[in-house]
Amino acid sequence: MPSDPAAPDQIHAGPLVHTVALASGREAVIQVFPASAPRRGAIAFSHGFESEPGAYLRIIIPWQQAGYDVWAPLHVDSRSHPLREDFPGLATWGCRIEDMHALAGLFDGPYVAAGHSYGALIALVLGGAHGKLLDGMTGPLHDPRARCVVAWSPPPIITEFMEAEGYAGTMVPTLVQTGDADLMPGWPEMDEGWRVHLDAHHQAPADGDRYLAFLEGVDHYFGNAICEPGRAVPPQLERLGDMVDLSLAFIAAFHPAVDGEARQRLDERLADHGPVQLTRK
Repeated sequence: MPSDPAAPDQIHAGPLVHTVALASGREAVIQVFPASAPRRGAIAFSHGFESEPGAYLRIIIPWQQAGYDVWAPLHVDSRSHPLREDFPGLATWGCRIEDMHALAGLFDGPYVAAGHSYGALIALVLGGAHGKLLDGMTGPLHDPRARCVVAWSPPPIITEFMEAEGYAGTMVPTLVQTGDADLMPGWPEMDEGWRVHLDAHHQAPADGDRYLAFLEGVDHYFGNAICEPGRAVPPQLERLGDMVDLSLAFIAAFHPAVDGEARQRLDERLADHGPVQLTRK
């Protein structure tokens, strides 16, 4: 049975706040949620558009409790960022990549790249997806220290940021999540419109390390459980707990190195029917 996702008031410690001076002249503001169990590794997490790390405590806290330090920038598009108005539109892309590279530079070894929505796209770029170099950006955008990627509801191809086949470049094991109510704001709300989130999985090489988690009844925010806690809808906590558990099983299998026993336990959860479906290619 999945564990219940932790309530925000159960946070064990943190966040601590680091600021890192960047070559662009900005400062990256990075929130650090320390592991509350014997340390097993590090997760770099990128939040959704206009959101903030604190809106993801139902994901972050279980990761802490499992022994992972979670490092999460407050990106410039966040409603809580004091310089938000200085970085409109496409400027957020380069800033997000810069934030994540600055964060990764604080690690002394491999890490898990993770994110939700816009942040899932950023995490996949760290794992090798072919993001665009816009004005003022320098490459490479991927980071070889990113050992695997957990992508919560990644967007479809957004041509301003990535060419049509960009997700095909992903080089590391991935866990992509979506649900049949995952209709992203601004995209057509048609029957099965949630399928746009499958681009990241379908384009990735079929090397046996690409996992897809499909959750029945789940929308882009698990109700109001993540990213947009102010939504006037109930949280989808049971399915969120399922996905948190899958993310931990996946991370255990691939970070910091491939663990055959953990990989076997993950593959024992493969299922192509039911409310929680896990498939692999």
